[in-house]
Amino acid sequence: MKRSVLALVAGGLFGLGLRISGMTDTTKVQGWLDIFGDWDPTLAFVMGGAIVPMFIAWRFTEGRTPLVGGDFPAPPEPKIGRPLVVGSVLFGMGWGLAGLCPGPAIASVGFGGWPVWVFFAAMLLGMLIAPKLRDALDSGA
Repeated sequence: MKRSVLALVAGGLFGLGLRISGMTDTTKVQGWLDIFGDWDPTLAFVMGGAIVPMFIAWRFTEGRTPLVGGDFPAPPEPKIGRPLVVGSVLFGMGWGLAGLCPGPAIASVGFGGWPVWVFFAAMLLGMLIAPKLRDALDSGA
């Protein structure tokens, strides 16, 4: 129960932050990505506001355990390979075309209308297909 309440509060704060920062506004996000056109640099502050605390959190959590049990995830491997490059390209293409990525898409489901639902459904389908596709590519099929 305690863990569920903390997850609800954390998710609600995250969604509220996405909404306030403009990350759920697809035109604002596409303006951020349009570096050769009418570029809107304001989301750089949102990115910095996410990267800096996360950097500190990785340092602060080393050797500690969460308040609600389990373990903190290990920092990601700094390895650049085909899965990272292909995933990054696909993520960036989807983000640029739709103006949404997973967090803002989930936060927008309640107010974004049918285009957000279409994106959300496509995102879920992609999440289901990706492991099977990765396995098929890795096996050379």
